Amino acid sequence: MSSFLFLQGSASPFFDVLGRALKARGHTVTRIFFNPGDQLYWSHGGVAFRGRLAALPDFADDVMTRHGVTDLVLFGDCRSIHRPVIDRAEAAGLRVHVFEEGYFRPNRITLERFGVNRHSRLPRDPDWYLKAAALCPDEPTGCQMTKVFRARAYHDVRYHVAGLLNPVLYPHYRNHQIYNAPLEYSAYLWRFARLLVRRRQDKAAVQTLLGGGRTFFLLPLQLDGDAQIRNHSPFDGMSGVLCSVMRSFAEQADPSHWLVIKNHPLDPGVASHERQARRIADELGIRDRVVFLESGPLEELIKASRGVVTVNSTVGLVSLGLGCPTIALGESIYRLPGLTHQAGMRHFWSDPQPPDSRLFAAFERVVRHAAQVPGGFYCREGIAWAVENAVPRLEAERSVLEELLDAVG
Repeated sequence: MSSFLFLQGSASPFFDVLGRALKARGHTVTRIFFNPGDQLYWSHGGVAFRGRLAALPDFADDVMTRHGVTDLVLFGDCRSIHRPVIDRAEAAGLRVHVFEEGYFRPNRITLERFGVNRHSRLPRDPDWYLKAAALCPDEPTGCQMTKVFRARAYHDVRYHVAGLLNPVLYPHYRNHQIYNAPLEYSAYLWRFARLLVRRRQDKAAVQTLLGGGRTFFLLPLQLDGDAQIRNHSPFDGMSGVLCSVMRSFAEQADPSHWLVIKNHPLDPGVASHERQARRIADELGIRDRVVFLESGPLEELIKASRGVVTVNSTVGLVSLGLGCPTIALGESIYRLPGLTHQAGMRHFWSDPQPPDSRLFAAFERVVRHAAQVPGGFYCREGIAWAVENAVPRLEAERSVLEELLDAVG
């Protein structure tokens, strides 16, 4: 039997249900708590870390030794409280299981050994995927998940309300998010209220774009606090992305082409990306060629666009799946020759290279099999399905990807 040490998870009951399933199979589970929200969503016993970050590696060593830990389980491998523990766990020869939101969505979550995204052990060789795909079985159909957004919002609020006790119980804890919860919630409520009016304006703009025969490129924004941006790209937020992409567009794109910028649906609106985009467009003299959307049908826009510019968003996978030329400006598992445009932004505006559909099909098949499991983190049905599929992966001596790497050679 194995001994599992859990770190922070998603703001949901997922880790608690997963721990219960592992205990039922004879394994031992414990957890390091970093804040009251962690304790709220865990019912199996654990130990609180209330010290400064510099003391965490030795603290984790002591916990792993006392509990005879064989496996480390966590959500998101870039958090400052996770990296030191991961390093110690790997040095001790422990298996490290990293959960993350799904590469391919919906109804799938990511589960990899050692790391995800840029830290993923997935090969960066296109030919490998063509060979490996033939060895992957058909993936099971995902479950029907209902009221996911409502469940996610409920758990997120509950988790952060518990966090109001941080100054008393965990005085040295620092959230990995860039905005505090009250600021983010209030900003998002204000943005949501404005969206009720803005949707009509966006709908008219989309109809003009799709029905007017205009040639345009699409830039879907990511969240400023996304670890993908902060840790796996040359940018520190959407401000730098807007400056870089819009300047390149102004200098190198055909003067008759347009740039459509679409905000992330979960952007809290603390920083006004639209206001910044307008300012940059005015400075560059391209105000009449830039459209900013707060809402709109993403897939329809992708299909109609000449190409999609992303940093490392999962929107890139949607775009590639639709056969749309896509350029990735940051590190991502899909930034591969044959999938994304490789010649840089200068050439992307004039000659965007479409993805190889055969390679993408192979890539998707392998990633779904080797790095994802069906299920979700937030609603009851999704959690139950995810736990059922994740437990065998956690118990296995070797990961699915390791077995596949050996089989392909």
